[in-house]
Amino acid sequence: MAKRIETRQLVYIALMAVLIAACAWITVPIGPVPFTLQTFGVFCALGLLGGRNGTIAVAVYLALGALGAPVFSGFSGGIAKLVGPTGGYLIGFLFAGLVYWAAVKLFGKGPVVQIAAMIVGNLVCYAFGTAWFMVVASSKPGLVTALGLCVIPYIVPDLVKIVCAFLLARGLKDRIKMD
Repeated sequence: MAKRIETRQLVYIALMAVLIAACAWITVPIGPVPFTLQTFGVFCALGLLGGRNGTIAVAVYLALGALGAPVFSGFSGGIAKLVGPTGGYLIGFLFAGLVYWAAVKLFGKGPVVQIAAMIVGNLVCYAFGTAWFMVVASSKPGLVTALGLCVIPYIVPDLVKIVCAFLLARGLKDRIKMD
C-alpha cells in the first residue's frame, strides 16, 4: 500500500517547489546554459524532504513550468523551455532526485551517502542535459564542445551548491518537523 502524504508534507513539498523556482530566478547568463541556483534548490529539497518528497517537489516545479508558470530561469515557463536546448538539464533534475531517492533507500541516510547521492545525481543531470543539448541545439555541437559549454564551467559552482544545500538541510532538519 502506498504511503499517504500528510498535509504538512504537502506544504513542505510546495515550499520546496517555490524555493527551486526562486533559485531559478537568480540567473547569470554566461553561455547557452545560464548559471542559476536551481541545483541548490533541488538539493535542498532532497536533503530536507528526503528522496520521495524531494523528488515530488522537483516534479511539481517542472509541472508548474510545463504549464507555463514563469518558474524557470529568466522568469520563463512553458513546454518550449522543456524541449529547448537547456530543457534536458531541467528534466535532469528529476533524474537527480530519483538517484538520490534510490541511494538513500538502499544505503541509508548518512551524510556520506547523502553527499555522494547528490553528486551522482548531479552527474546524471549533466549527462542527460548534455545529451539533450547535443541533439536539440541548433549548432549540433560534439561532446567535447557541449561539455565545454554546458558542464565544465559549472562543476565547481555546483559542488559548492551541493555542500551548501547539504549543510543547510542538515541544520534545518533538526529544527523542523518533517514527518
